[in-house]
Amino acid sequence: MSINLLLVDDHPIVRAGLRAVFDAFDDMSVIAEASDGSQALEVLGELTAAGNAPDAVIMDIQMKPMNGIEATGAITAAGGPPVLVLTTFDTPNDIVAAVEAGAMGYLLKDAPPEQVRAAVQNTVAGKRTLSPEITTALLDRMRTPAVDLSPREKELLTALATGATNRQLAKQLFISEATVKTHLVHIYAKLGVENRTGAISKARQMGLV
Repeated sequence: MSINLLLVDDHPIVRAGLRAVFDAFDDMSVIAEASDGSQALEVLGELTAAGNAPDAVIMDIQMKPMNGIEATGAITAAGGPPVLVLTTFDTPNDIVAAVEAGAMGYLLKDAPPEQVRAAVQNTVAGKRTLSPEITTALLDRMRTPAVDLSPREKELLTALATGATNRQLAKQLFISEATVKTHLVHIYAKLGVENRTGAISKARQMGLV
């Protein structure tokens, strides 16, 4: 019996390539596509209403207006088909968020076709699948102590990553330059770095920005 799939990715060329991979398997077939999370929910609703719900959803992460994590949470909450995340993003924050949203598996797009096939089969069977790279990323996340940044510090750190100066940060966040400097001192201390370059690098490494 063929496994019917809903393919969700915002790049048409990528969807075409993935469709070719899945359709080449004798036990799988892509029955519908969507370009983002909101469209995936619409398509899934239409397929379900027609009695043709897919056996699994293959979901990318970074899409607009609704990303894959939000869509995965909505599908899971509604009791929909299991979701396998297939993406290029391997930051610990994305992985943890996807798993917490209900994804049954998380693979990178450079995984061998047979590994992807096995992951889809496991997903349909209710078995969780994490690639070795993803497992390593999760273990690294567990070994790294959580950084307790305040909402304002997180906001400033995100703005800092754009290359903004202290004056620009102050204007953007409606605070004084002195307050910006105070926040930066606290951020550097919490991240264990000495300057903004180190802060941005550490924040990206930890998936904070």
